[in-house]
Amino acid sequence: MTTATPIRFATPATPHPVANQWQVSDIEALFDMPFLDLVYRAASVHREHFDPQTIQLSTLLSIKTGGCPEDCGYCPQSAHHSGSVDKQGLLELDEVLAAAQAAKERGASRFCMGAAWRGPKQQDLEAVKEMVSAVKALGLETCATLGMLKDNQAQQLKDAGLDYYNHNLDTAPEKYNDIIHTRQYEDRINTLGKVRDAGLHVCCGGIVGMNETRQDRAGLIAQLANLDPQPESVPINQLVKVEGTPLADAEDLDWTEFVRTIAVARITLPKSYVRLSAGRHDMPEAMQALCFMAGANSIFYGEKLLTTGNPESDHDRKLMTKLDLRPLS
Repeated sequence: MTTATPIRFATPATPHPVANQWQVSDIEALFDMPFLDLVYRAASVHREHFDPQTIQLSTLLSIKTGGCPEDCGYCPQSAHHSGSVDKQGLLELDEVLAAAQAAKERGASRFCMGAAWRGPKQQDLEAVKEMVSAVKALGLETCATLGMLKDNQAQQLKDAGLDYYNHNLDTAPEKYNDIIHTRQYEDRINTLGKVRDAGLHVCCGGIVGMNETRQDRAGLIAQLANLDPQPESVPINQLVKVEGTPLADAEDLDWTEFVRTIAVARITLPKSYVRLSAGRHDMPEAMQALCFMAGANSIFYGEKLLTTGNPESDHDRKLMTKLDLRPLS
């Protein structure tokens, strides 16, 4: 790794300046390594910081679905797309608690709540805060993904008992405007700054398979790796192509490129939990095993990720048994 001038965000200053100084060219060089050498290097880094037999299990629940005013090209919850899912209002507290209790009984240690908003209104945030406090009382870690946050909203969530806030960068800055037009890349950075300032843990990753180049994938990893501090949780999603969304006809990403992305994330974010996230429903067991070998040590656990499919819990348990993996307690 070189120590040349660090990557800069598009804004003149960010809430948390970069510290690790990964260059996109450094990360492209990792991507270009022979496949097995790259997986070996990532596995070695993983073993320096984690028990390789332990997997962190999270469950994700959509607490408000559809009707989102954002036009993210990958998302069936966008009101802009013909493939949009049916709108569903904010769930009642007892529904959320029942889902959280079931997740806990299946072995999940973190419960994530997602709402299809550009950002929460204060009246909506009050209801979410109740959910966070109630889920926390069950003994689960709590996570929320609610869109962009206004001043003091992250602190309110922290005070309610929230542990993690998810806000993905999605892709490289240079690719961003090809995917989303209703918000700016800087908006995501600003929300991450508010989350950090409130003392919350950050869950931040991206999506691959959106017709991006390898350089774009390297650019995404560089942005994540250069956040200071680095995100505690890094979900790497493979695009789930949904009919009616602009990316429904995206070119398939070769499975080796996805594994490479996991490996590069592990090397550049050595102490983060790297989560094998969306798209896992369509991944063969052997491919998932290679991802775990390459440093993935977290999964979403349950039958649905917001609106898209996910392997059933029993299937995950069987796979973990085959691979001698155990849940993080």
